[in-house]
Amino acid sequence: MQDLRTRTAVVTGAASGIGRALAERFVAEGMRVVAADVDVAALDDTVAALTAAGGEAIAVRTDVASADEVAALAERAYEAFGAVHVIVNNAGVALSGRVWEHTLQDWEWILGVNLWGVIHGVRTFVPRMIAGGEPGHVVNIASMAGLTSNPLMGAYNVTKHGVVTLTETLHHDLALFVPALKATVVCPGWVATQINRSGRNRPAALAETQQTSEMADAMARLIADGLPASEVAAQIVDAITHDRFWVLTHPHFMGAVKHRGDEILSATNPTIAPLFARPGE
Repeated sequence: MQDLRTRTAVVTGAASGIGRALAERFVAEGMRVVAADVDVAALDDTVAALTAAGGEAIAVRTDVASADEVAALAERAYEAFGAVHVIVNNAGVALSGRVWEHTLQDWEWILGVNLWGVIHGVRTFVPRMIAGGEPGHVVNIASMAGLTSNPLMGAYNVTKHGVVTLTETLHHDLALFVPALKATVVCPGWVATQINRSGRNRPAALAETQQTSEMADAMARLIADGLPASEVAAQIVDAITHDRFWVLTHPHFMGAVKHRGDEILSATNPTIAPLFARPGE
């Protein structure tokens, strides 16, 4: 889709970070936006800003871990605008720690949002987009953690590897059977968002555990120095309009991907890739 004007985009995790930046960019491109998030106050603030900028947008409180709530999001989007042309499965959370120390609640929370949230988005929206018969695009937000396997990020790594292979397979399936629909996977490095504070929206039923302090401190430092979310949004829009599958926001991290790939090809025992360095280090 080279022309996004008057098209409709649904963005999950739209209350902050990459999701909000994407919603703002979509409005600037002339799109109508359905913004979804669990943080109602921040979501309402996002939509107020979008409409103040002259955009057409609505807010839908959505927990992407719930299939029923994602289905309700789709119903509201089609009711409001009649079609969906871009679905961005962006909502994500993070936690750190030694992989054997994650509780069952940790796994249920992060898998529910990061992986099941994308699964729900694909299985809910793609059939309706196909039935609509118009060009469309599915954007799934993964991470460099979906291309590497660094320590103290086990649960997060699992979810993001899942998102990468889900999206790659979706790309192949669409190319074979529905070429009018395209797919993009986004694998950001460190971006200036609030993902290190994602526990603020964690359900009480999935009580929070203590993250490993050394990883939490490193994440806070690296995120503070991260790429602006608006720059990631610009790369995603460019990928949609130019039909690019991969969005790799931090070229200097690709050495870590090659490091892992070389070890796989040579059947070498894994060693830690330099994913935690700042540019130039």
